[in-house]
Amino acid sequence: MKYFIITFGCQMNKSDSERIASFLEKMGYRKTRKVKEAHLIVVNMCSVRQSAVDRIYGMAKNFAKLKSHNLKLKTLLTGCIPKKDFLKFKNFFDFILPIKSLEFWPKFLKREGFHYLPNQREKEFSEKFYCYYLKIRPNYEKKFSVFIPISTGCDNFCSYCVVPYTRGPLICRPHEEILKEAKTAIKNGAKEIWLLGQNVNDYHYKSKLESQKPKVVNFAKLLKMINDIPGDFWLRFTSPHPKNFSDELIETIAKCEKFTPYLNLPLQSGDDEVLKRMRRNYTAKEYKNLVEKIRKVFKKIRKSLYKKGFPEGFALEDTISISTDIIVGFCGETKKQFQNTVKIFKEIKFDMAYIAQYSERPGTLAEKFEDDVPKKEKERRWKVLQKFLQKFALNFNKKFVGKKVLVLPEEFKNGFLIGKSRHHKSVKFEGKKDLIGKFVLVKIEKAFPWGLKGKLIEK
Repeated sequence: MKYFIITFGCQMNKSDSERIASFLEKMGYRKTRKVKEAHLIVVNMCSVRQSAVDRIYGMAKNFAKLKSHNLKLKTLLTGCIPKKDFLKFKNFFDFILPIKSLEFWPKFLKREGFHYLPNQREKEFSEKFYCYYLKIRPNYEKKFSVFIPISTGCDNFCSYCVVPYTRGPLICRPHEEILKEAKTAIKNGAKEIWLLGQNVNDYHYKSKLESQKPKVVNFAKLLKMINDIPGDFWLRFTSPHPKNFSDELIETIAKCEKFTPYLNLPLQSGDDEVLKRMRRNYTAKEYKNLVEKIRKVFKKIRKSLYKKGFPEGFALEDTISISTDIIVGFCGETKKQFQNTVKIFKEIKFDMAYIAQYSERPGTLAEKFEDDVPKKEKERRWKVLQKFLQKFALNFNKKFVGKKVLVLPEEFKNGFLIGKSRHHKSVKFEGKKDLIGKFVLVKIEKAFPWGLKGKLIEK
């Protein structure tokens, strides 16, 4: 029996698919690279944007054609599935099973006909079962760059976000379990560790040690523990919430030398009224002050760590690259309110941003609001921010020209390697395919808004 997994969405979904693959192989399934050969097609769904849902809907219709040629084919939908989308998809899949029920999948896969478990917070899925699948050793897609979930779910209930309704409340993994997974990955050649969570910096776990007082491990302490693991690797994380970014955490990321100088810190809007409707729990000024503090503390501590100068390949190590997430055209956003977003965008000068045009998500609080910003106006606002981003990104990237940077190559295309630098910049250079997954030194020769081009320095 062969399986084929189709994954949509964020790093957490990709990580979930790696665990699903491992679990299916323990059941006796074998991976196939051709969907037509599969006996089981698993679609790991993302519902953050309507476009992703529409793609799955279109894809599901084609499964009927595949089934006419393969009578043994079964289809399974999992991932972030809102209730309204569940009602839509139940006519196109044999199974609809939440990822938290992975332990019970074998029982369902043996049955005929349509079977499902609603993706809600039923009593039978206690914390024990909810986190079971995170204990499964994943089949990493890239052994040199691994995703390690440290929590799942979210308690924030931002008005536009469906995650708390599809993944449930925040539940954190034991830090011992996370450390074990990180150590194993590093031992097996991981050069980059990504810590994942819907609200990653809200991590907190109280360990229960016999004959000792309970030990509370927060996100800053967890970072320090992973940083102290012996080995040559980078440490990154996503996605943090500004309201949980403490002074302790700021100092920790600066002091942990394996933490790379890159941080994605979602802003979403630069207008206080819009932020309030989004239920983000901070003001634009508080966000701006936080960014300034992070940049200042990071520069000061990193300079003190490397008093004798940065190591080769650590160019601009005291300058942290900050990217953000922005939603334009949120319900009720006026042109004046959008200009407040433009204002803070220009003041902070993000060198990367992921800008989305608002689309209504069923089941969220914002579904009750009027989506009153016309599509053309959303597109216009998107273009305005993109134009500024292109300028800021190019100016930042030009700072690397003539400098040597460490790069972790991820892919090979037409004689060129493409990878990421410590500042999470895409770098393209000529090289051999066998360098994928190994740290290499590259001298940057050209800068573009969305990446860098350089020459490999042979050692």
